Amino acid sequence: MSVSGYATLTRQIGLERELQAIANNIANGSTTGFRREGVVFSEYVRRLDDGPSVSMAWASARNVDLTQGEPEQTGGSFDFAIKGEGFFLVETPQGNRLTRAGHFTPSAEGELVNPDGYRLLDQGGAPVFVPPDAGSVSLAADGTLSAAGAPLARIGLWQPADPLTLRHEGGTLFVADGEVPAEGATLSQGYLEGSNVSPVFELARMIEVQRAYELGQSFLDREDDRLRTVIQKLGG
Repeated sequence: MSVSGYATLTRQIGLERELQAIANNIANGSTTGFRREGVVFSEYVRRLDDGPSVSMAWASARNVDLTQGEPEQTGGSFDFAIKGEGFFLVETPQGNRLTRAGHFTPSAEGELVNPDGYRLLDQGGAPVFVPPDAGSVSLAADGTLSAAGAPLARIGLWQPADPLTLRHEGGTLFVADGEVPAEGATLSQGYLEGSNVSPVFELARMIEVQRAYELGQSFLDREDDRLRTVIQKLGG
């Protein structure tokens, strides 16, 4: 394959990854707390042996869109929505993870857990415990969870120590190289934050990327035909 063919092929691989990201965004358009992703394209330049340099596409990194989703009222006592920057911190078998999905329920032990059974952590990094006989609970904007006027815990709001290390691990979970308390964020009880995916934008972007992919594939097919013709003529 020619140099131009390799350069186009690297671009095709990047476009395929972007199509996968778009498809995942569309599939999670109604997922609570989901954050859309995009593929980051960059230029990769390498000097050939005894020849000029060649420029190729590099699209292995993903960009997480942290734009806030619309709050949806549920009325659930343990449905919490974050307003502003920040994440909930949940305990998973692989370590602590960040999430914006705020749907929790008390476990049999009285600890608040998400639908996957991961425990919600307070501002000190300990599980949030609600006694079975607590009755009606209320949540203050600063994250203080109370029952009958007595505070039970203060839900922690966190953010990555270095925003550039934030990585989407899967679903609505994120991992970062260390977490620090989030400043200025507040909580609302009885609400859940919706996905920040815009289906119209994603569909338009998918059409655009598909057209770019088809154009690149057409070039590769023509390049293949050209090389095949050259080989046949030289062989004849």
